[in-house]
Amino acid sequence: QVQLVESGGGLVQAGGSLRLSCAVSGGTISMHAMGWFRQAPGKGREFVAAISRSGGATTYADSVKGRFTISRDNDKMTVYLQMNSLKPEDTAVYYCARRYLTFATSAGQYAYWGQGTQVTVSS
Repeated sequence: QVQLVESGGGLVQAGGSLRLSCAVSGGTISMHAMGWFRQAPGKGREFVAAISRSGGATTYADSVKGRFTISRDNDKMTVYLQMNSLKPEDTAVYYCARRYLTFATSAGQYAYWGQGTQVTVSS
C-alpha cells in the first residue's frame, strides 16, 4: 500500500526558511509526478509546486515562485520543498501528492496523498 509521509514543518518567523520532505513507501515514484499543495484554515486546497518524473521540469504557483523550490531524489523515494523568505500568508498544512506520469496543478488529479505537515509563519 502506497504511503506518503510529510515532515519538516514547524513554526518559523517571517523571512525564515523551512525544508519539507515527503517520503514515499509501498510503491515507486519513478513513474510518477509529485506535487505539493497547501490548505489554510477555512480555505480550499491550493496548488504550490509540482515536479516531473525525472525532476527535469517543475512548475510553481505565482505566490511562491522565486521563494520555493521543489526537488526529488528517486533513489531515496523522497520529494522536497525548500521554502525561503517565508511570509505569514504561507501558513497552512502542506501536503504532498503523487500522480501517474505527468504533473498537474489540480488537486483532484492526484491519487495519493500524505497526511500533511503544519507550517506556521509568525510576523
